[in-house]
Amino acid sequence: QLQASGGGLVQAGGSLRLSCATSGFRFDSFAISWFRQAPGKEREGVSCISKNAVTKYADSAQGRFTISRDNAKNTVYLQMNSLKPEDTAVYYCAGVRTPSSRYCGFNGMDYWGEGTLVTVSS
Repeated sequence: QLQASGGGLVQAGGSLRLSCATSGFRFDSFAISWFRQAPGKEREGVSCISKNAVTKYADSAQGRFTISRDNAKNTVYLQMNSLKPEDTAVYYCAGVRTPSSRYCGFNGMDYWGEGTLVTVSS
């Protein structure tokens, strides 16, 4: 099970930190990804982190967002800075079991969490 939290309303230029708390599976066997879906748009991958903390970012997130994981707390974080109105979306976290310590991606996810809404006002 995954549960995303930390969304809210923020002004453009502000920051939010999303959390993805996991339970019921071996967290250290999974790569974790963040996705988002804006109204009227398809879901897109935002960032992901491998089992040994290799990270990837979508172009839209590069330089503004930072993903991290705390294996002791079974939690992944997404620090979002310099937020823009176009970042407004429901953000989801998802996990994929992988034997690779360096893999993370946006396909074939095994578990999905409920989303958290991020609204960025102009």
